[in-house]
Amino acid sequence: MEPADPHPIATAPFPDPGPVAPPSRRDRLAGPLLTAAVVGGVTVALHLRDPHSAGSWGECPWLALTGLYCPACGGLRAVNDLTNGDVLGAASSNLVFVVLVPVLVLGWLLWTRRAWTGTFTAPRSRHAGAWIAAFAVVMVVFAVARNLPFGTWLAP
Repeated sequence: MEPADPHPIATAPFPDPGPVAPPSRRDRLAGPLLTAAVVGGVTVALHLRDPHSAGSWGECPWLALTGLYCPACGGLRAVNDLTNGDVLGAASSNLVFVVLVPVLVLGWLLWTRRAWTGTFTAPRSRHAGAWIAAFAVVMVVFAVARNLPFGTWLAP
């Protein structure tokens, strides 16, 4: 016969904390509003301090290490150009970024609307992997193309 354990493990369930109140509208909007504030602040900073001046925002570490343009190279200049109303200049700095801006704004608007109304829907993950893979392929193709002789028009 085994001796009784002097420290028995409690088998009683944890007490029920009761119903959990749903987050308030203010709490739900915290993420979208904080994101807007950060993006807005960075955008104003990029408008006021022109990234077209060499070294004004530092160097791209990937470009410094490899001598090749990464998919994000020219993104800061594109933001500056967009804040000055120069869409063609922005596209010549980073075409993919300029194309993604409306998509990002739409995503933020949907996120904010769902936070405002409290109607969160489950993400449609059925095709999420395919979208992520397609985005990765586009970024790799863009990075390679802008570093080849025929794609110099894509370079910043």
